[in-house]
Amino acid sequence: MAKREYSNYQQKVIKRYYDNREAIDDQRLSELVTNLYLSTGRKQERMWETAQQIMERMELPATRIQHVMDSQDPAVLARVVEELQNGKLKRGSGKAKQKKIGKSNQTDK
Repeated sequence: MAKREYSNYQQKVIKRYYDNREAIDDQRLSELVTNLYLSTGRKQERMWETAQQIMERMELPATRIQHVMDSQDPAVLARVVEELQNGKLKRGSGKAKQKKIGKSNQTDK
Protein backbone atom coordinates (compact mmCIF):
# COMPACT_ATOMS: atom_id res chain seq x y z
CA MET A 1 0.00 0.00 0.00
CA ALA A 2 1.37 3.42 -0.93
CA LYS A 3 2.35 5.72 1.90
CA ARG A 4 -0.22 8.45 2.25
CA GLU A 5 0.88 12.05 2.50
CA TYR A 6 -1.12 14.21 4.87
CA SER A 7 -1.25 17.99 4.99
CA ASN A 8 0.15 19.73 8.06
CA TYR A 9 -3.37 20.31 9.33
CA GLN A 10 -4.27 16.62 8.94
CA GLN A 11 -1.06 15.59 10.69
CA LYS A 12 -1.92 17.81 13.65
CA VAL A 13 -5.46 16.40 13.86
CA ILE A 14 -4.12 12.83 13.80
CA LYS A 15 -1.49 13.66 16.43
CA ARG A 16 -4.06 15.23 18.77
CA TYR A 17 -6.33 12.20 18.35
CA TYR A 18 -3.59 9.81 19.44
CA ASP A 19 -2.42 12.16 22.20
CA ASN A 20 -5.95 12.01 23.64
CA ARG A 21 -6.60 8.32 22.91
CA GLU A 22 -6.60 7.35 26.61
CA ALA A 23 -9.26 9.92 27.46
CA ILE A 24 -11.28 8.90 24.41
CA ASP A 25 -11.14 5.22 25.46
CA ASP A 26 -12.17 6.10 29.03
CA GLN A 27 -15.13 8.12 27.79
CA ARG A 28 -16.18 5.47 25.27
CA LEU A 29 -16.09 2.71 27.89
CA SER A 30 -18.23 4.83 30.23
CA GLU A 31 -20.75 5.46 27.46
CA LEU A 32 -20.86 1.74 26.65
CA VAL A 33 -21.98 0.95 30.21
CA THR A 34 -25.05 3.16 29.79
CA ASN A 35 -25.78 1.86 26.32
CA LEU A 36 -25.46 -1.77 27.44
CA TYR A 37 -28.17 -1.23 30.03
CA LEU A 38 -30.51 0.12 27.35
CA SER A 39 -29.79 -2.16 24.40
CA THR A 40 -30.75 -5.73 23.51
CA GLY A 41 -29.98 -8.37 20.92
CA ARG A 42 -27.36 -8.04 18.22
CA LYS A 43 -26.63 -4.40 19.07
CA GLN A 44 -25.74 -5.38 22.62
CA GLU A 45 -23.43 -8.15 21.36
CA ARG A 46 -21.53 -5.63 19.22
CA MET A 47 -21.21 -3.31 22.20
CA TRP A 48 -19.70 -6.10 24.30
CA GLU A 49 -17.19 -6.78 21.51
CA THR A 50 -16.30 -3.08 21.45
CA ALA A 51 -15.91 -3.03 25.23
CA GLN A 52 -13.52 -5.98 25.03
CA GLN A 53 -11.45 -4.26 22.33
CA ILE A 54 -11.21 -1.07 24.40
CA MET A 55 -10.20 -2.95 27.55
CA GLU A 56 -7.53 -4.83 25.59
CA ARG A 57 -6.25 -1.55 24.13
CA MET A 58 -6.11 -0.19 27.69
CA GLU A 59 -4.01 -3.26 28.54
CA LEU A 60 -6.12 -4.24 31.52
CA PRO A 61 -5.37 -7.63 33.10
CA ALA A 62 -6.58 -10.47 30.86
CA THR A 63 -8.28 -12.18 33.81
CA ARG A 64 -10.29 -9.03 34.50
CA ILE A 65 -11.32 -8.69 30.86
CA GLN A 66 -12.32 -12.36 30.78
CA HIS A 67 -14.40 -11.96 33.95
CA VAL A 68 -16.27 -8.99 32.47
CA MET A 69 -16.87 -10.78 29.20
CA ASP A 70 -18.00 -14.01 30.87
CA SER A 71 -20.49 -12.21 33.09
CA GLN A 72 -21.87 -9.97 30.29
CA ASP A 73 -23.18 -7.78 33.13
CA PRO A 74 -23.09 -3.98 32.64
CA ALA A 75 -22.73 -3.58 36.43
CA VAL A 76 -19.41 -5.48 36.34
CA LEU A 77 -18.19 -3.28 33.49
CA ALA A 78 -19.36 -0.22 35.43
CA ARG A 79 -17.21 -1.37 38.36
CA VAL A 80 -14.16 -1.57 36.07
CA VAL A 81 -14.86 1.96 34.80
CA GLU A 82 -15.24 3.20 38.37
CA GLU A 83 -11.93 1.62 39.39
CA LEU A 84 -10.21 3.18 36.37
CA GLN A 85 -11.58 6.60 37.29
CA ASN A 86 -10.60 6.22 40.95
CA GLY A 87 -7.11 5.05 40.05
CA LYS A 88 -7.54 1.63 41.68
CA LEU A 89 -7.10 -0.08 38.32
CA LYS A 90 -4.27 1.16 36.16
CA ARG A 91 -3.93 1.11 32.39
CA GLY A 92 -1.22 -1.25 31.24
CA SER A 93 -1.39 -3.32 34.43
CA GLY A 94 -2.13 -6.42 32.38
CA LYS A 95 0.90 -5.92 30.17
CA ALA A 96 3.29 -5.57 33.12
CA LYS A 97 2.05 -8.83 34.65
CA GLN A 98 2.40 -10.66 31.34
CA LYS A 99 6.00 -9.48 31.03
CA LYS A 100 6.78 -10.69 34.56
CA ILE A 101 5.17 -14.04 33.87
CA GLY A 102 7.07 -14.37 30.61
CA LYS A 103 10.38 -13.64 32.34
CA SER A 104 9.72 -16.12 35.16
CA ASN A 105 8.84 -18.84 32.64
CA GLN A 106 12.12 -18.24 30.79
CA THR A 107 14.18 -18.55 33.97
CA ASP A 108 12.41 -21.78 34.92
CA LYS A 109 13.56 -23.52 31.74
